[in-house]
Amino acid sequence: MEGAADVVIAGGGVIGLAAAWEVAQRGLSVRVVDPSPGRGAAWVAAGMLAPVTEATFGEEGLVQLFLAAAGRWPGFAERLQAATGRDTGFRACGTVTVGLDASDRAVIDQLLDFQHGLGLDASRLSASECRALVPVLSPAVRGGALMPGDHQVDNRVLVRSLVEGCERAGVTFIGDRVVAVSTDRSGAAVGLVTERGDIVAGASVLLAAGAQTPRIAGVPDGVVPPIRPVKGHVVRLRAAQGRTPFTHIVRGLVHGRNCYLVPRVDGSVVVGATSEERGYETTVQAGAVHALLDDARQLVPDVDEWEFVESTAGLRPGSPDNAPFVGPTRVRGLVIATGHYRNGFLLTPITAEAVAAYLTTGSVPPPLDAYPVDRQLADARTRA
Repeated sequence: MEGAADVVIAGGGVIGLAAAWEVAQRGLSVRVVDPSPGRGAAWVAAGMLAPVTEATFGEEGLVQLFLAAAGRWPGFAERLQAATGRDTGFRACGTVTVGLDASDRAVIDQLLDFQHGLGLDASRLSASECRALVPVLSPAVRGGALMPGDHQVDNRVLVRSLVEGCERAGVTFIGDRVVAVSTDRSGAAVGLVTERGDIVAGASVLLAAGAQTPRIAGVPDGVVPPIRPVKGHVVRLRAAQGRTPFTHIVRGLVHGRNCYLVPRVDGSVVVGATSEERGYETTVQAGAVHALLDDARQLVPDVDEWEFVESTAGLRPGSPDNAPFVGPTRVRGLVIATGHYRNGFLLTPITAEAVAAYLTTGSVPPPLDAYPVDRQLADARTRA
């Protein structure tokens, strides 16, 4: 059995990797336990950073968290790039939201009124103004809105950079699957049990396994918050000649259905995403792929000429109130960071900083201190 690291982390997705990197910056020794760091939902995601677009009816309380999270991104990306010498994939590009028919446009107008009431930066666009910003849009588009503060990060570029940043910071990776939390006679968390043995934690255990977090055994019922897996299909395409013909993210309503197209600097375009309650099933299904492509081509007819690269499906960690769970549990030594749902990449830097702060000072800083692991959820609505 190896000697104990200060912090042992279950989960090498974007939250686990970023937390490991930030914690290591504070001088603690860290081990990340995951069969394939950087894969899972982090590999599937589109990487949208959308504090304005994600401000929706009934979630007013999350707006300040989203805005604070977005504000962390430029500094986080700069520090990671300085530490690794690698691009992080962060791009300030803005989002154009469009509606395909009159009812879609009406929904966008209602959402804009809501966003303006919250003081968010968003402006109405006519159909011609939408096409001036994104010339490949369909002539059928009826208008939309511009969210200049919504940006993106290339998810796969970012997780590669985080793995390297962790390695340079002295983080150790263990390629095992976590089975359970190990506890001592007092019930305190002292490490992790994997399929191949025990891993000892000198001070703290962090569960950051996304939608898989509730499947980790070894703790009393109710300690792990009520996370549910929400399946999402994503399609990746490559534009003609490998050059993406637009720079803004396009988010569209297509007869009431949501669709987005996220352009990458390498000429690929990420199209997504479905939202399905299917438990832990991640099979790529033809019907879901067809629906995404059909909606995408109605927004951008040129999609018909693009190369089909791949389709993947992953599991978002949904929570009853769509807010994350970050902080200590009633099991001494056990910390949780999960439940980020649609906004895992947006909330990555602020979550990692909060975890590192807690592990070194004993306190979760604002604004994430408003979302403790043991918060009352009896009256929360489940919004998928």
